[in-house]
Amino acid sequence: MTGRTSNTHLALWIGATGLAHGEIARRIAAEAICGGHRQIAPDATRVRRWIDGERPRPPVPALLAAVISGAVGQTVTPGDLGLTSTGPTLDSIQLPLLTEAAAQTLAGWTQMDLFLDRRDTLKLALGAPLILAAERMLGATARRLGPGAKGFDTDTTAALEEVTAFFTKADASKGGGLYRSALVAQLAEVARRIRDGVPPKLKARVFTATADLAALAGWVSHDCGRYATAQRYWSYGIYAASEAGQPDRGVEIVTRMSHQMIYLGHPGDALGLLGVAADKANLPATRALVASQTGRVHAALGDERQAERHLGAADELVAEGLGDDVPAWVDYFDAAEHAGARAVSARDLAGIGRARRASVHFTDALALRKPGFDRVKVMDRVGLAAALFDEGEPEQAAQVAQQALDEAARVDSTLVVSRLNTLLDAARPYNTAAVDEVRARAADLAVARPTTVAA
Repeated sequence: MTGRTSNTHLALWIGATGLAHGEIARRIAAEAICGGHRQIAPDATRVRRWIDGERPRPPVPALLAAVISGAVGQTVTPGDLGLTSTGPTLDSIQLPLLTEAAAQTLAGWTQMDLFLDRRDTLKLALGAPLILAAERMLGATARRLGPGAKGFDTDTTAALEEVTAFFTKADASKGGGLYRSALVAQLAEVARRIRDGVPPKLKARVFTATADLAALAGWVSHDCGRYATAQRYWSYGIYAASEAGQPDRGVEIVTRMSHQMIYLGHPGDALGLLGVAADKANLPATRALVASQTGRVHAALGDERQAERHLGAADELVAEGLGDDVPAWVDYFDAAEHAGARAVSARDLAGIGRARRASVHFTDALALRKPGFDRVKVMDRVGLAAALFDEGEPEQAAQVAQQALDEAARVDSTLVVSRLNTLLDAARPYNTAAVDEVRARAADLAVARPTTVAA
């Protein structure tokens, strides 16, 4: 043996119980007898072998999970203990609710992302597993093991906050494709330091910045077409927000996950996530964000009444004011962002025959956007051009489209490309020279930055 355990997750959880290996073995035997498995009687040596990497056969993993769950006072699965066929499945978006083990799982995801290129084999979570994972993370209470506190000091925490702010600004301006690898590498370093220990007085700052960084890594991965990878970073972001004592931060990240579900054509899952988020949202800004996003999903489903109910609720919250102390991580949601949601909703409802002028809402959004949000401005302008085509204004649409395409060429974003495809669809009925030029330019840009990466 090298002195390093082969199943670190199991070692960490057993450490969290505070029980000796012999006591763990005794409790497993007792649990087995209760379940009718009288032949199962491990000893301390067998427990150590499991920690060293030996994998027990069923039903021992379930029995061990039950023993540890009882000892630590929270539900632990065989996967959390590294005892399933793939360990604490890196392909899952579930995280063990133990600070060090969660950080190790995050480190595994970043390694897969940067060095192993597992994007084609990661599985996108959908349906109940996705929604239950979000609900579990939002209500998480993590258990911290160690007395170690050498991973962060005041200077490194300030540096983490500064680099996260830099990446956030760069992404909003030009898209994150150029910075994604550097951002993920930064997240890997954060995971390493968390395992080394976080001083209690710095815990809130460290995990607040980590939640921001993970949320951004997820968004940039989504914007680069790595959808399953994005889910994993977002799940850690929700977890980190809970560690920081900021449940509303986690709510905002859940809305990003719901946005992805809309984008990928799973509006039912988007509504499920938003239902979880609505139950946890407390701040006016996050409540307005959830309402706005929920209205948008109902519009995508063609439910005009429900769309208007939720969009109207967001209208009221925005009009009342979202407060003077809106946190930085949600200050992007304002009247402009809500106008953008109304614009997309109007476009979706118009597509099924409803009388809506999405162009009015896109114009409002453009007028209200703050400086520095170049990517979303491009998306608004492309959306405006598409809406004008849909509304029978091809000449005006072509003029707006040319400006939008000039701007789109300077932004690295598959989200922008998705809007370009919407523009191409909207321009299809028209065959003037001006529209043909728009169509050719938009097609060239869409081909240069495809949106078809599925991981």
